[in-house]
Amino acid sequence: MLTGRRPVYFGWWLVASGVVLMAVTSGTSFWAFGLYIKPVEEEFGWSRATVSFGISLSLLISGLAAPIVGRAIDHYGPRRVTLLGAVLTSASFLLVATTSSIWEWYFFLALNAVVRTMAFYIPFQSLVARWFDRRRGFAVGVMGVGFSLGGLIMVPVLRVVMDAWDWDGTLIFSGVLLASIYLPLGFKFIRNDPSDVGQEVDGDAVPRGQAPTGPRRLPGLTPRQALRTPLLWALSLALGFLFYGITGWMIHMIPYYESVGVSPGMAAALVSLAAGVGIISRLGFGLLADKVRYIETGAAVLSALLVVALASLLISGGSTLGIVFFLGFFLIGSAGGPMLEPLLLTRAFGLAHFATILGLVGVLGTIGTVVSPTVAGAIFDQTGEYDWALVMWMSSVALGGLLFLVAARMPRPVIPALEPLPVEPEVVAAGGGMPVEAPAAPV
Repeated sequence: MLTGRRPVYFGWWLVASGVVLMAVTSGTSFWAFGLYIKPVEEEFGWSRATVSFGISLSLLISGLAAPIVGRAIDHYGPRRVTLLGAVLTSASFLLVATTSSIWEWYFFLALNAVVRTMAFYIPFQSLVARWFDRRRGFAVGVMGVGFSLGGLIMVPVLRVVMDAWDWDGTLIFSGVLLASIYLPLGFKFIRNDPSDVGQEVDGDAVPRGQAPTGPRRLPGLTPRQALRTPLLWALSLALGFLFYGITGWMIHMIPYYESVGVSPGMAAALVSLAAGVGIISRLGFGLLADKVRYIETGAAVLSALLVVALASLLISGGSTLGIVFFLGFFLIGSAGGPMLEPLLLTRAFGLAHFATILGLVGVLGTIGTVVSPTVAGAIFDQTGEYDWALVMWMSSVALGGLLFLVAARMPRPVIPALEPLPVEPEVVAAGGGMPVEAPAAPV
């Protein structure tokens, strides 16, 4: 008001709140999975592969539910789906805490996976795509900071809670915390479209005396059209192999550190450190993404860095120096992380059905992420170490990088132009008073 500048674009308030919500949701679920493996294993006497399979099943169900959630988001809007998902996710954490048998462990984690998909990742990526155009890469990068903050802040907090209240108390804490933070921020800041608050996309100024144009029509391929393109399958396979390696490592990173002699507290601190420093790399990747022509090439480079990072652990045997080298390469290599999917898919297939297409790609990519934690757990059960798991993850990430290079050379699908909206003709006076038909309103 004092400077006469226009107010902050509401989209940035949405992104800021999304960072907090992403941090809480990812921190209490994805980042925290590794914390539960050993305590659950010790309490019930199950093998590590058995416990890990529950987490893998959760990832599988989440992937299978993704297209349905994406379709609901495209139809009903992210706001309604996300807020409902937050309530159900909080309740599901309380349900998982009551686990007393292996079938309950699997079933309750599966329920958590379905409702978590409604409140995490797909809705936020859809919101960024709707609110930003020119600055989408940077906005996605900022939103990705929330994912890193989940590991930086929530893992140490949940580690302390677990030491005091055990694994089931930690789940109850997670459910209460999620509801108490998510619902107030969600009701306040989550809006489906800039027109909901009287603004235009990217915060463009509305001409004086003219009302906002309302929700814009989004260009893009239909899911069926996208599935017919070789590019979608190449990207899906590339992301599947990449996330096979990344997800398997992230689920087992705390058990890995402990297996090479790192204390539980230090293992949680290393995860927190990696997540914290990763904030800088995600922001940097977001800035570069708006200037890079082919995100696929950048994804291939990041994959190569991840291969070097995992190789440093394998060669060093998990020594202190090896962990230092690993963190250096991993922090840069994982910069794209969950940002790759929205950047790749919106450029290739448009925005009209982005959430549904993202969900479909999630199904195809989930096949890899489901198998990885279970296989890694079985490898550890048989050998007592993670060396062959590291080899497996390295190979998968390398194959994903090669597929990204192939995708970069594939032709881009042509996104059909939007047809003008139908308008009722009306008679207006022109020049000498002859009636003429008014031109169609711009889209």
